[in-house]
Amino acid sequence: RNTEWVRTTMRTPGILIFGMVMAPCGWILSLVTTVAPNWRTLHGVTGVPVDRVYEQGIFDVCIAATSTERQNCAVTDTAYNSNNIIEISQGLMLASLIVNLVGIAFAIPGVRCWKDQPRWGLCTVGGILIFCAGVLTLIPVSWYTHILKDISTDFVRTDTRAGYCLVLGFIGGIFEVLGGIVMSIGCCRCCGGRNRGERPIEDVLGPRSQPKREPRRVEVPSLSRPRSSAASSYPASNRESVDDDMDVSFPRAKSPGARSGANNPSFTGRPYDADL
Repeated sequence: RNTEWVRTTMRTPGILIFGMVMAPCGWILSLVTTVAPNWRTLHGVTGVPVDRVYEQGIFDVCIAATSTERQNCAVTDTAYNSNNIIEISQGLMLASLIVNLVGIAFAIPGVRCWKDQPRWGLCTVGGILIFCAGVLTLIPVSWYTHILKDISTDFVRTDTRAGYCLVLGFIGGIFEVLGGIVMSIGCCRCCGGRNRGERPIEDVLGPRSQPKREPRRVEVPSLSRPRSSAASSYPASNRESVDDDMDVSFPRAKSPGARSGANNPSFTGRPYDADL
């Protein structure tokens, strides 16, 4: 038997709130990872002062001084830019940003915070796209981290360190993956409908096992006094005497004429004869 489900509140389900918070946060972190030139840093570069550090990203290379906040970008590094991972990372990071925005665009009309019932189909599509955006972010970040010291460059250095962009990329990708998975859980009803904030209609209206109470029957005593069979078997003359006895037993039931006759002993109950 198909169970009917209802929502008892207009609050947006928690899985949709979680997804709509994690997706924009992941997108911002992925954007910073893409544009910031700090995927790795080169220390102890030959021919430059000791306090100078080269910061390399996927779109730009900068040189900065550790003692000041001064930074010069647009540094030419032909060997670094010719690595295959740089071109692939550029494409994947841009694709991640675009796919995440498309997923959020699908999720917004699906969540419908102003309505009591979300559109779970749109939410599921948006969650899948946000999940894919997270995967597109994690692939280049993980690959770059794995071959961090093997990426060629024009500068001879003594030390190579991971930059903060890799940390932000991992965090942003994980945010997007988690947000997409949680939002996609709404495609099916599980955990007794709690993932969608729904409950069976039987639980809302009352338990099915409780039997219906029948209305209580109240017996009203009859006011009419049944005539006994012994009285009905008497002859007519005897029946009149029984009726007289009943009138004596129930004085309130007597007629006004009978009541006046009882007060006047000379009254015989016979009709008045004018000839007498």
